[in-house]
Amino acid sequence: MKFRWFIPIALLLPLRLSAADSPVGARVATITINPREITVLHLRPEFETTIRMPEEITSVILGSPGDFKAEHNEGEPYYVYVKPITNAPAQSNLLIATKSGQHVTLELVSDGAGIGDKTQPLDFLIEYRSARSFLIDGDLRAIPSPTVAKKEHGSSDARTETARMSNLDLEFIEQQKVNSPKWTKWQDKQIETSIGDIRQWSNQTAISYSILNKSSEPVEIVPPQIQIAGRKMKKKKEGKGIISDQLEIRDYRLSTTRLEPGARADGVVFFDRPNFKQSTEKLFLQIAQADQVDRPVLIRLPFTPPIAGDDKQ
Repeated sequence: MKFRWFIPIALLLPLRLSAADSPVGARVATITINPREITVLHLRPEFETTIRMPEEITSVILGSPGDFKAEHNEGEPYYVYVKPITNAPAQSNLLIATKSGQHVTLELVSDGAGIGDKTQPLDFLIEYRSARSFLIDGDLRAIPSPTVAKKEHGSSDARTETARMSNLDLEFIEQQKVNSPKWTKWQDKQIETSIGDIRQWSNQTAISYSILNKSSEPVEIVPPQIQIAGRKMKKKKEGKGIISDQLEIRDYRLSTTRLEPGARADGVVFFDRPNFKQSTEKLFLQIAQADQVDRPVLIRLPFTPPIAGDDKQ
């Protein structure tokens, strides 16, 4: 009787080992940074994925730390290591920001252990590269400094170099030249803010601003947002409710996302302003610390800013 039971067990054991040792499809990819796009990362328990950024990483924000683990340390400033920490299927998001203000958004997908499509390749290594240009190309969202490009073929005509720069780059440089901005304090916030030049080209608006860390601790700043908010009557006479929408951002510049105590960051955000609004709606520049994204600073903006002159064209 014992002998008859022993034979099936002996046959099944090699089958289980063979399934466990089956090769896993792996993917290695190089991606150009585009803040408008979301990279889908396919993960699996017991496997770790490596993400390499083109410059020093300053902030890693994970949506669900109970399902995934994202590791980053100063000894390896360009790398983030991600893996699932649950055997159940899970999904979350991950935001990685760099020293110059560039950032990428990833969607983390894990089918779980022993579940799902095993033909789906796993992402073993994702390497990001920068898309840098003095012209607005839709991919670039931040530049590390306003330094003008080196002269080509020995040319000494600075006006030629300036002409190659976009309106957004020029606004960014002008904001960095402001020596003593008028700072606004915010209750229970480590940062102070200042609004600079506001320009409009057709229905596209550029807002210059600065951020100051007045605390004794480092502060991480997330990319800016533009919000339009107001009051709207609810049905059945339930009163008034607050509604808000995020407007699409065309481009932006931010000198840094990490502010040491006493440090300052300068930025410009470029967005499409709506043609009209309700009388109760207001326009805001939204600035948030990485550890308080649910409690941003909202800076009131004029709906009709000055029209940019010919010198800005």
